[in-house]
Amino acid sequence: MKKFIRGFGYAFKGLKYATATQLNLRVHLVATLIALFMGYALDISTSEWLWIILCIALVLIAELLNTALEFLTDLVSPDYNELAGHVKDVSAGAVLVCAIFALITGAIIFLPKLMLLINHAA
Repeated sequence: MKKFIRGFGYAFKGLKYATATQLNLRVHLVATLIALFMGYALDISTSEWLWIILCIALVLIAELLNTALEFLTDLVSPDYNELAGHVKDVSAGAVLVCAIFALITGAIIFLPKLMLLINHAA
């Protein structure tokens, strides 16, 4: 049981380190806060919340895996290596795909509600 609990400590240590060292992760965390605030302020439905939470999780997981792959690539290939560069590029591409999916999903959920507010205010 101690090993199991210790594992959570390592996980939080990794999250803390990634947050402290990775600008893109911090940007995604700010986007997370904005999405959560907008969801609350626009009173989105339960199913919409599920989509928003899925998007948040996908983007953060992708960013954390990208960071891990970048660290590992730097460890095994400290000098320039074209293949190592491809590993990093593909990993970053995975984050981009998740972020685009999240952006489109957010637009589908939030834009109609924002347009109603704007039209109602006008």
